[in-house]
Parts: sequence; C-alpha cells; structure tokens
Amino acid sequence: MHDLFEEPQQEKIDLKLWREILKFAKPFKRELLTLIAFVIGVALIDAIFPYMSKIAIDRFVVPQTTSGLGWFAAAFAVIVTAQALNVYAFIMTAGKVESGISYEIRKAGFARLQELSLSFYDKKAVGWLMARMTSDINRLGEIISWGCVDLFWGAASMVTYLAVMFSLNWQLALVSMTVVPVLVVISLAFQKRILREHRLVRRINSRITGAYNEGISGATTTKIMSREEENLKEFAELTGSMRASAIRAAVYSSLFMPIVLVLGSIGTSLALWYGGSGVMREAISYGVLVAFISYTIQFFEPVREMARVLAELQAAHASAERVISLVLTEPEIKDSPEVVAKYGNSLNPDRSLWPPIKGDITFENVSFAYNPEEPVLTNFNLEVKAGETIALVGETGAGKSTVVNLACRFYEPTEGRILIDGIDYRTMPLLWLHSNLGYVLQSPHLFSGTIIENIRYGRPNASDEEVIEAAKLVNAHQFIMKLEKGYQTEVGEGGGLLSTGEKQLISFARAVLADPRIFVLDEATSSIDTETELLIQEAIRTVLQGRTSFVIAHRLSTIRSADRILVIRDGAIQEQGTHEELMDARGYYYRLYTNQFVEENQEKLLGA
Repeated sequence: MHDLFEEPQQEKIDLKLWREILKFAKPFKRELLTLIAFVIGVALIDAIFPYMSKIAIDRFVVPQTTSGLGWFAAAFAVIVTAQALNVYAFIMTAGKVESGISYEIRKAGFARLQELSLSFYDKKAVGWLMARMTSDINRLGEIISWGCVDLFWGAASMVTYLAVMFSLNWQLALVSMTVVPVLVVISLAFQKRILREHRLVRRINSRITGAYNEGISGATTTKIMSREEENLKEFAELTGSMRASAIRAAVYSSLFMPIVLVLGSIGTSLALWYGGSGVMREAISYGVLVAFISYTIQFFEPVREMARVLAELQAAHASAERVISLVLTEPEIKDSPEVVAKYGNSLNPDRSLWPPIKGDITFENVSFAYNPEEPVLTNFNLEVKAGETIALVGETGAGKSTVVNLACRFYEPTEGRILIDGIDYRTMPLLWLHSNLGYVLQSPHLFSGTIIENIRYGRPNASDEEVIEAAKLVNAHQFIMKLEKGYQTEVGEGGGLLSTGEKQLISFARAVLADPRIFVLDEATSSIDTETELLIQEAIRTVLQGRTSFVIAHRLSTIRSADRILVIRDGAIQEQGTHEELMDARGYYYRLYTNQFVEENQEKLLGA
C-alpha cells in the first residue's frame, strides 16, 4: 500500500518543474502581463508616499509655510485614489487568473486520466489520484496567481525603494542594508527544512484521502467484520503523522518570520542612528531622515511578505511535484508517432482511413507478464474467426482475463503480436479497436445520473428509441418500466440504488447500443439470480450472433452454446472444443463441469 501513494522526490526546488507548471498559465498571458503592470504600479505608488512625507517636512513643516499646501494635498488625494483603483484591478485580475489556471491544470489532469492504461490504475490508489486532482491543484492555482502577484510586488517594491534610497543618500542606504546578506543566509537555511516537512504533509494527505475513500466505499465490510476500532486506530496514526509534520513546518515558518522582523528592526535602527547623526551635522535634512525611516520599514515589509510566499511556495512545490507526476505520466499503451501521423490522435482521429473491423483475431507466439519475474502467457497461439463465440474456462489466475485484455489491447504483448483482421493492432489507432468493443464486467460501473443516460453512455448520439430498443434486446426494459420514473430513474453513485442484476442488465444494454464488432462478457452472469441469468442468456444468443465474442463464465452451464471452449491452465490452452467434444474427452473440463454440476444441485437441494 505504501508504494501506491509515494514516489521519489528531489530535495531541492526544481526550476524545470515550475517551468512545466507555468505552461498552464500561457492561456492567461495577457492577464498576467496586465497583473504585473498593476503590481508594478502599486509598488511605484507605494514608493511615492514616503517621498511625499519628505516634501511635506522640508517644504512646509520646517519652513513653517502653507504656500502650495492645497495643491500638495490635492496631488496626495489623486495618488491615493490611483492606488485604490490599482489594488482593486489587480485583486480582480488575480482572482480570474487563479480560477483559470486551476481549470487548465484540472482539465489536463483529467484528460491524462482518460489516456492512461489500465496498468496505471492497477498500481495507483484512488486516494493518490483524488489528492492530486483536488487539493494539490487548488494549491497550485492559488500560488501561481496570488503568489506571483506577491513576489512581483515584493521585488518591484524593493527595487523601487532601493533606487529612491540610494538617490537620496547612498551612504545611509548602504548602512540600512547591511542586514540583507544575513537575511539571505538565514532564508536558505530554513528553505530546505520547510520544504521537507511540506512534502511529507502532502504525501500523507494522499494516504488520508485514500483512507476516506476506502472507509466510505467499504463501510458494509467494515461493519460486518467489526473493524471500526482498528480502522480508527490506523486513521489516527495517519492524521497524527500529518499533524506532526504540519506542526514542524509551522514552527520553522514561525521562527523565520520573527527573525525577518528583528533584522528589519535592526536595519531601521541603523538608519535612525546614522541618519540622526547626519541631521545633527546638518548633512541630512529632516525630511530625508523621515523618508528613509519609512523606506527602511517598507523595504522589510515586502521581505517579510516574500518570506511568507516562499514558505507557501515550499508547500506548493510538493503539490507541483505530485500534479506534474500525474500530468506527465505517459500511458504504457499508446499510439506510436507513425500511427498518430497517419490517423490522427484520439481527440482528432481521421476515421475515414480506418478499415472496417470484421472480427478475426489471431495471437501469434504471444508472451506476456505483468511482472517480468512472473510470466502469465508464453508462446500463446490462438486464432478466432469473425463471428465466433469463444468461452474461456480455468481457475483464478490461469490467464483467462489476460487473454481478453490483450485481445482488447488494454495491455500489449511483451513478445509476439496480435492481429485484428490480419493487421497488427499496434499499427492502428487504439480508438480503432476500442470503438468496436463491447465489454460487460462482473461488477459493472454505472455513473451518477439516470438509467437512460447510463445506457446512452455507449453511444452519446443515440435517440431515446434506440436506447429503449437496446434495453428490450437484453430484457432490461421490463424491470426499468416497473420503476416509478422508468428510464429517468436516478441510479445513484456507482449504481448503488440498483441491484447487481439490474446494473448488469443496464451495462449489457449500454454495450449493445454501441453496436460493437467484438464483445467481451467477463463473468457477466456470476452475480445474478437464476431468473435474471436466463433473461441475459436469451439476450446473449441474439446479440452475439455475427459478432466475435469472448465469454469468461463462472458458471460452466452458461457457456454450453459457445462455438469453442478454451480450457486455460498456467497461461496455455490445455483443452479446446465444443461442450460436447470436451465432455466426451473426459479431461479437465469434464471434471470441472461435473464437479460444478454436483455443487449446483446440492445448493438447489439445500435451498429447497
């Protein structure tokens, strides 16, 4: 479980990583430039106020005159108004940029999830994915917009203040800035520690999200097994670890900020000492001293703000690593550059170049392993004619699902090749094959929404009449019409408001509506009552006629009508033939069928 949530991380901030993140800001280039302009405007106007104090003291207070004071007050009011408008504009623009960047990152993340191979989902937990798609992306959107605003404001303010300070009195400016090198050294010392703790917090957050998901989805099992206390203990350990890391990060940040404050006060004190001496010697005017004290105080204000932003950047860096690790993950199964160049990508395919699929499938010396040390298939050969129904039989782990997953190109052979109508399917787009697949799982997944929306998922442009016809074809129409709202009935999250049999019938209707050339039934009737199973068997005989189909059945009695039955053992075909041929051979299939027939009869007797 540990590996499902964690991945290697670098110890230092990776600028290349942030370049990847900032690519998501490209659609908002104009807004960002506008934002920078507003921020620079705010910084420049901020720098005017201390200088206005200098003018007021040297021009009006010391000479004790009011000549021109009205114009001075009017100019001050105009500057304040301009600053207020600037602040309003950049806050509004920053908000738009934040939401826009979050949208772009979230869209890219979800698009990548659609492209990734099944093997990716076999290795990654739901919590791992959910944390990246929610809290991590929100944090990135916030830091890119508001964080960049604060950094630009801080940098622009500091440069402006320094320029004005050196123009007023370069000796006094140098004295005031003697604490800056010390501040740089301390900042670097804290940076690594804060980053380490924030990374740990984000990592544990993934595991906590996963624990939430498992706790909710597995609530029934938890109750049955009386695991509440153990689950709470494990969750408390996770949250305790996260709390400890968060506290350490807060401690480092809380220590850093007062240090910046103290160094700023020392800089201000040095300005008072040296500037006060200059005033006593009449080398510096009162106005310059007051302005300098204001500039020194204001100089360390953006330093403190930038220190805060950099601390947040440390936390966001952990999120950036995690989001980019998802967005840049390449699918293990994908179209080659040559295929994309010829047929287009999955988002813009050129379907006019696709040859129609008849359904001939050939395995030529196919070898495959999920792990290199544990081969599942070795030199596997199989030829399936278009329209043939193939039933796969064998013990759990024998390789039945692997054969089907390879035929559907959910995985690809490590050796050998698989041909569809005589064409190596790796020379064709994934979408060419997948758009001709119908797949009904043992535990079908329904999406939140209505029954008609779930059936139409197989063909979004299908009319209501076509949806109803598909439901009738698999004998789902009758139970649907018994529901209060019929086809407009909400199925709930994951189809939780329907029975297993009802979900499978809807899943079957969804697959039928897509009108595929290749059909897969992966133990699709193993969780259905006998009456519902009879309805599906009747539909199967009608629907699969003329289509290439693979049936992985739990009950051997359901596959007697298959054109060919393959007995898979240890990744190889041990026996094959029709039901009658295999029964006459009295081999492994005969023993499996006989034993299961006896068990089913015993269950019927006990049930009676």
